[in-house]
Amino acid sequence: MWPVTGSEPPRDPKTRKADALAMLATPGVDVWVATASPTGAPHLVPVSLAWVDERVVIAVEGSSVTARNLTSSGVARLAVGSTRDVVMIDATLERVVDVGADGPLGEGYVEQADWDPRESDGYLFLVLRPVRLQAWREANEMPGRTLMRDGTWLV
Repeated sequence: MWPVTGSEPPRDPKTRKADALAMLATPGVDVWVATASPTGAPHLVPVSLAWVDERVVIAVEGSSVTARNLTSSGVARLAVGSTRDVVMIDATLERVVDVGADGPLGEGYVEQADWDPRESDGYLFLVLRPVRLQAWREANEMPGRTLMRDGTWLV
């Protein structure tokens, strides 16, 4: 059974935002990306993440289920971190970019991610705009966990 409250006091919103941004900018960080097909079939996959200009950038094969679902629905739910220190993001697809077409985006992605998709055929960068961002560690941080709503920081 998980503890009802954490052993540490909850972080204030400003600290929680700073910690969330630090997690998103961590080199080699991975993200779980949840999407759904037009029929509602769920799909969940881990991929490398880059945080570029307050956008989540992922690289996937253009023919992948994730790419098809995102280009169809335009929405995804993302999770970064562990169950005891998580950043959850609801995001919309802002744009799709061929990995060889955008120099600065590709450079930003490669700098943070642990691989270079520009060396592989058929990959795309999916640029996701956060709409809602939540961060918490333990149950005592559940109140106030929403740091962004409707694409606007609350902190």
